[in-house]
Amino acid sequence: MIDYQAPLRDMQFILDELAGLEGIGALPGCEDASPDLVSAVLEEAGKFAAGVLAPLNPIGDQQGCRLEGERVITPDGWQAAYDQFRDAGWIGLSLPPEHGGQGLPKLVSTPVWEMWFSTNMAFAMLPQLNVGQTEALMIAASEAQKATWLDKVVSGEWAATMNLTEPQAGSDLAATRARAEPTDDGAYRLFGQKIFISYGEHELTPNIVHLVLARLPDAPPGVKGLSLFLVPKYLLDEHGEPGEKNDIRCIAIEHKMGIHGSPTCTLSYGDEGGALGYLVGEPHQGLATMFVMMNDARFSVGVQGVALGERAYQAALGYARERVQGRDIVSGESGRPILVHPDVKRMLVSMRARLMAMRGLLYSAAGWFDIARHHPEAAVADKHRRYVDLLMPVAKGWCTEVGNDLCDEAIQVFGGMGFVEETGVAQLFRDARIITIYEGTTGIQANDLLGRKILREEGATLRELIGDIRETASELEAHRRLGDLAVALGNQATLLDETTDWLLQQRDATADLYAGAMPLLHLLGIACGAWQMARLALAADTRREAGEGDSEYLQGLVELARFYLATQGPQARAHAQTLRQAGAVLTRFPDGGL
Repeated sequence: MIDYQAPLRDMQFILDELAGLEGIGALPGCEDASPDLVSAVLEEAGKFAAGVLAPLNPIGDQQGCRLEGERVITPDGWQAAYDQFRDAGWIGLSLPPEHGGQGLPKLVSTPVWEMWFSTNMAFAMLPQLNVGQTEALMIAASEAQKATWLDKVVSGEWAATMNLTEPQAGSDLAATRARAEPTDDGAYRLFGQKIFISYGEHELTPNIVHLVLARLPDAPPGVKGLSLFLVPKYLLDEHGEPGEKNDIRCIAIEHKMGIHGSPTCTLSYGDEGGALGYLVGEPHQGLATMFVMMNDARFSVGVQGVALGERAYQAALGYARERVQGRDIVSGESGRPILVHPDVKRMLVSMRARLMAMRGLLYSAAGWFDIARHHPEAAVADKHRRYVDLLMPVAKGWCTEVGNDLCDEAIQVFGGMGFVEETGVAQLFRDARIITIYEGTTGIQANDLLGRKILREEGATLRELIGDIRETASELEAHRRLGDLAVALGNQATLLDETTDWLLQQRDATADLYAGAMPLLHLLGIACGAWQMARLALAADTRREAGEGDSEYLQGLVELARFYLATQGPQARAHAQTLRQAGAVLTRFPDGGL
């Protein structure tokens, strides 16, 4: 496979022009994010990603993980890479300084995580869990728990997991059976089994801190009866160091389609008297806390979509530049690379356009996270918090679906050579398939978008977002060379407005609406992508007009936006039509007709 090169120019342009890095750096608590520091961080991360993580990616895929007794053995090179990763402080990049992190904005850490996921997603899943667990513990853990556990989790000295899924429950957390029984000293003993636990067992760190959903004896039924417990692999001795092994066993690891280098474990709690754990937060409030970790994970999985898509695009572009085949239909010349063929060029331009749309949306959302957390004006913080909440299903669901499409398209560019393992794109395709599934399938994200994010608040935040999209269209209209983009983006805003009106009018037709939740998610994803691409074109053309930067690169961004709106815009309208028509047909379809 072609060597990975971090797309630093694209990343930096989006950080500066779309996500508002300068403004984020001016927020209280974000002052360290100077342009020079951010540039240095991105450059060093790119070197580590390309030089350390990328070479291990095929090794992890080929070797996988294995279970020896209760020990999980990770691939060759994993331990050395993790030690380097931890010692360099990468895990704590955006985590609290009071616990050893560097406290940089999420906007700065997002492109860094994109590089990790691009080069070795199976490896990067391990430190990603530490970031999510830190967010959850900061919100719900007691001061004593923070003092005991957080420094080690933030530094990466100890690993972290989250334990939700059970064999009989799947995504239905209301069916959780794991139980926690109180002890005389204020702790709890846990019993039950959890499945699909990423890095649930390994020996890369001297301890693993599990966050586990379980039920107390007096728990009400359903999700309202779930409490959250911190359950370490090793109990701590009087010095706060790992001592006696807790009553947790890894009884199986999954044999998966992809991400072979990441052990996905089945953990059994309490086979020998109960695994000792500690309640985090209030009883029966565990799901709310766990959702903090899940929300961070969902955003990270969306970043995996653009990351794997970027890797696939780089591989396909490199192959198209080198592979000589056929005759150029324009010049008639033979011996030209396949990049000159219109359909190959179409695929590559389409890949790059969708990559930039996803990256624009995800980086902008990362900036919204920071504004919601740090902005001194409550109204401004609240608006951006609502934008994050509204678009989280899109960030996770749409970006992972598009990421899968890009990996698939890369194989098509390679032709038959994409179907064989030695080119490496087959691994990307296999690895990417999980991202539309874990942390909530795309269907679950679509239902969440429709029910909790749009219908519950009568479309209020969506209307506000549409207003911002229209404002961008107005700015384009005032820019003399981009009138065509103004019209195209305005059409997207109108389509969203009309769709919102229809959803609210039909809100009592529950089955019909939810049958169309998936096209709704794709519609909003494409429209938000169009918004970001239009903003990209406006920024690029403004820079070019001022004589700043590489004129050819900037003009390429403008044309990329035109291509996106020309090719994806009609698909948005098709999704809107499907939403309106397919639901009613589906609900009439007889079960016996399947």
